[in-house]
Amino acid sequence: MRYMTGTPRSQSLLLPERVDDYVSPNNPVRFIDAFVDGIDLAAAGFARAKPKPTGRPGYDPADLLKLYIYGYLNRVRSSRRLEAETHRNLEVIWLMRHLKPDFKTIADFRKVNRSAFRDVFRQFVRLCRDLDLFGRELLAVDGTRIKAVNNSGKNFTKASLKRDLALIDKRLDHYLSSLGNADAEDGGNADVASKDDISKKIEAMKARRERLIGHQKTLEETGADQLSLTDPDARAMDRNTRVGVGYNIQIAVDVKHKLIAEQQVHSKVSDIGLLAATAVAAREALDVKCINVVADKGYFAIEDIEASEAGNAFPIVPRPRRGAAASRNLYVKERFQYDATADQYTCPGGQTLPPTGKKQYVRDGVFEQKYRNYRACKQCPIKRQCTGSDARTISRYENEEVLERMAERLAARPEALNQRRETVEHPFGSIKQWMGQGAFLSRRLDNVRGEFSLTALAYNIRRAITLVGVPTLIEAVRP
Repeated sequence: MRYMTGTPRSQSLLLPERVDDYVSPNNPVRFIDAFVDGIDLAAAGFARAKPKPTGRPGYDPADLLKLYIYGYLNRVRSSRRLEAETHRNLEVIWLMRHLKPDFKTIADFRKVNRSAFRDVFRQFVRLCRDLDLFGRELLAVDGTRIKAVNNSGKNFTKASLKRDLALIDKRLDHYLSSLGNADAEDGGNADVASKDDISKKIEAMKARRERLIGHQKTLEETGADQLSLTDPDARAMDRNTRVGVGYNIQIAVDVKHKLIAEQQVHSKVSDIGLLAATAVAAREALDVKCINVVADKGYFAIEDIEASEAGNAFPIVPRPRRGAAASRNLYVKERFQYDATADQYTCPGGQTLPPTGKKQYVRDGVFEQKYRNYRACKQCPIKRQCTGSDARTISRYENEEVLERMAERLAARPEALNQRRETVEHPFGSIKQWMGQGAFLSRRLDNVRGEFSLTALAYNIRRAITLVGVPTLIEAVRP
């Protein structure tokens, strides 16, 4: 029995095959083509969305946008690799209609139109909203860190600079002492090669010391907390994140189908203060009057929770166990009952704690009142379970009713915390593992934001195709 044989490559065909025959009706490139063709690129902010009447013809921004969406959807983000795909990939050849832009043109398009990609992402969110793919009842907000184009050796903080300078001074003293001892022991006739080697090390350390002192002055003059040389906007992240220097990625994910409703990129290391900005923007993108938002305890900050609630994005955030009472296994604040009418607390021993003195300033827009009862604590039989001081002091924020309302929401639906974990891990796992985006390719915050907008868009497209299929998506974008 013989093997099947193909057509000889040198054979001429009277009626050559069409490229369109190689792209099936369910191929995602057909949706990419239809989706981009339905976007008003000028309104979205793309440069050169309308061609000039004179000069050499340029590439249509729609074609380059299609190429980038295809690339991010198929784990091809490099401009050089995208150029290669236009020469060898039949799907890309079909999508680009045989156009073959060079890598510089492709890279410049992403750089010039970095802000417009966010609008494209939001247009796809609206498309998914029209297809009823969002539950629009509960959002899960969380953050992750993605590595920047800046290694830890080129990132400096005040503490690291102080430590490195102390280490250099110590080494300089050691080498200078070694050099002096060598001269003394040999009567000034020490080995020339050894002396030259030590002298070179001393000069190198002095040069590095001068650079570090310059970095110190830069931090003092700018008031910044960190200095990154390769990517000035990147920041050293917490050690627990396993990312040396990177960016803080925030997403709001709808729990119904794990689609991303909103995404933001920040240089801030901590998640504190980022809840309201993400949650309120997601509510507006989903076009609902109000929505519940669940996040982990890393977002617990009363001013941020209040701002989120004011934007009709009602947060559900567990209260972290902070303070001396929790660490020493004493009665925590939740064991004390507050009476709003009398403005006093009742302790576990049944005694009242009235307010003491005036409200104290904590930070911008946040004041707190302290409550204490020395006389009751002095005679209390369970004092050892409550405090190790003369009296137990309870602090209450001026607007702590916000936290109490949030505690009621959490008590009404405790399962929301598990829903948050199940929801946000899906996009983060897909982006980092399946899409292979463990690091950004761009530098500077604005460029990184544009890059992640493409990443989030590609994730949503892949998820929507899984849910409803390519033909349904194509039908949805047709006029």
